Amino acid sequence: MDRQPATHLSQTPKIAAPALCCPYKHGSCACALLHIAPYKDGAATCTPMHGFNQSSNLAIHQRVHTEERPFTCSVCGKGFNQSSKLALHERIHTGEKPFTCSQCGKGFTHSANLLKHQRVHTGERPFTCSQCGNGFTHSSHLRKHQRIHTGERPFTCSVCGKGFRQSSTLINHERVHTGERPFTCSQCGKGFITSSRLLRHQRVHNKDVMLQLYTTLMTPHFKYCMQFWSPYHKGTMEKPWKCVECGKGFGFPSQLEVHRRSHTGERPFTCSVCGKGFTHSYNLLTHRRVHTGERPFTCPVCGKGFTRSSHIVTHQLVHTDERMFTWSDCEKSFKCKKDLLTHQRIHTGERPFTCSVCGKGFIQSSHLQTHQLVHSDNKLFNCSHCAKSFKNKKDLLTHQYTHTGERPFTCCVCGKGFSRPPALLNHQRIHTGERPFTCSDCGKGFINSSNLLIHQQLHTGDRPFTCSECGKGFTRSYNLLTHQQVHSEERPFTCSVCGKGFTRSSNLLNHQRVHTGERPFTCSMCGKGFSQSSNLLTHQRVHSGERPFTCSVCGKGFSHLSYLLNHQRVHSGERPFTCNVCGKGFIQSSHLLTHRRVHKGLQGLDSTLIDAVNHIQD
Repeated sequence: MDRQPATHLSQTPKIAAPALCCPYKHGSCACALLHIAPYKDGAATCTPMHGFNQSSNLAIHQRVHTEERPFTCSVCGKGFNQSSKLALHERIHTGEKPFTCSQCGKGFTHSANLLKHQRVHTGERPFTCSQCGNGFTHSSHLRKHQRIHTGERPFTCSVCGKGFRQSSTLINHERVHTGERPFTCSQCGKGFITSSRLLRHQRVHNKDVMLQLYTTLMTPHFKYCMQFWSPYHKGTMEKPWKCVECGKGFGFPSQLEVHRRSHTGERPFTCSVCGKGFTHSYNLLTHRRVHTGERPFTCPVCGKGFTRSSHIVTHQLVHTDERMFTWSDCEKSFKCKKDLLTHQRIHTGERPFTCSVCGKGFIQSSHLQTHQLVHSDNKLFNCSHCAKSFKNKKDLLTHQYTHTGERPFTCCVCGKGFSRPPALLNHQRIHTGERPFTCSDCGKGFINSSNLLIHQQLHTGDRPFTCSECGKGFTRSYNLLTHQQVHSEERPFTCSVCGKGFTRSSNLLNHQRVHTGERPFTCSMCGKGFSQSSNLLTHQRVHSGERPFTCSVCGKGFSHLSYLLNHQRVHSGERPFTCNVCGKGFIQSSHLLTHRRVHKGLQGLDSTLIDAVNHIQD
């Protein structure tokens, strides 16, 4: 478009003003070239000094204001206000790239794009960040970078509300919710959200597949890129940025800067809630979901939510039976490579994660992090119901089940619910009869190791938990707490039917079966039902003839521990149950109750007859 430069009368009095003027307002009066720009909200008025010498130029310019686009692309229908702009656009469809880089051969449709590209070779970075001094080749790159400092995330996900600095990152993120995986592996058919993940995956099938791909696209530009990319793929390219601490090399200074934080312990991104620091900003954003409870990534199969998209990818393997990773020593297979590497440490004995306080080693870093809470007194997770605090969120969630009554883990045999998966696994052994933990003294089996440890105290006589009121000892701490309610007469768990109080919630549950008649534990031999699993186990000895409790004096066997304890009093002469009327002692409480009826029947008789009866009893 031919246009004369704008002039000012005060500077060039000999040049006449253009005859044709634009009646619209716009914000710059510097020159006629700026005049044609589409300033719609400007404050200055176009003067005769900013006119056009040709009517055709004025007509073209006015299309900026009228938004008229008479030149239309025949391929895609896009409109333009000038034929020259249409000609540039058509190169997109024809593939014509007349402006070629003399160094790498890459072509461009616009000369301006070539000028920007050449900065890659010259190293020129004219756009500098005022905050950190980083330079950029494009002004748009600088604007995107500045959002790191301002925290601006203008592109927001409509599903989970997560914000992003770039629209392209938002598009990739939205595929997590839609399940779209447009990039598919040609060898195994696995889909990926981004092309970069597909490229990384293809290395699993063939380490040279990427080189073959680029070989088929061997344009001059790709030849130039290949001399840098190929050594990277083979792992032979020099990494000039070296860590002075460990000597590890990096291809980019930004990678070295992040790596150095592993040595210095620097964690510049700090959580405002709990004060925990992180080396990356994205790790901080993910961590914040621990406090907010946000789980934006939901499994489409079971509905379980996750804080990270990578976690949902790993979780979805639960719904498949595929186990691609196998350990040759024990032939155990795993669904992901991470689990295989962790399992290998069981065979090798390697424990690479060591506690800096006590020196204890761990197979996984997560186990170390959990262990380190033992040395810390910080309890950052508070229960909103009772103000009780916990060191980790997992313990808090388990505790909250006591308030809500929720028992999400249910036994498929009897329907009993549990608040924790390990408790359900232990319970299921009641139905299967599995007792993997065996006492070395008497051969008795137990469902879990903690019960075995408590049982062994019967042989050693150890009762470490003692009541301060009466001096009675107990093998378990919770038994002591339950016993202490005898002294306080506290019975916080009350039956809604009969009003009877209990010291333990489990006792209340067992009692309620008296009213409902429920007997969920059934003998497989005779079909008899029981309200408690312990009663079923005792009953099954009737069929098996098992007598696991043996007297050490005479060798007699018993099916109940209580029977053995009563029998041992025969040898020891102990009679702990004493009549408060006559002072006579008995081995069992039931014998004392029977004896007391004698005194009730003798009421009203003279002393001679009473002495005679007592003499007969003796």
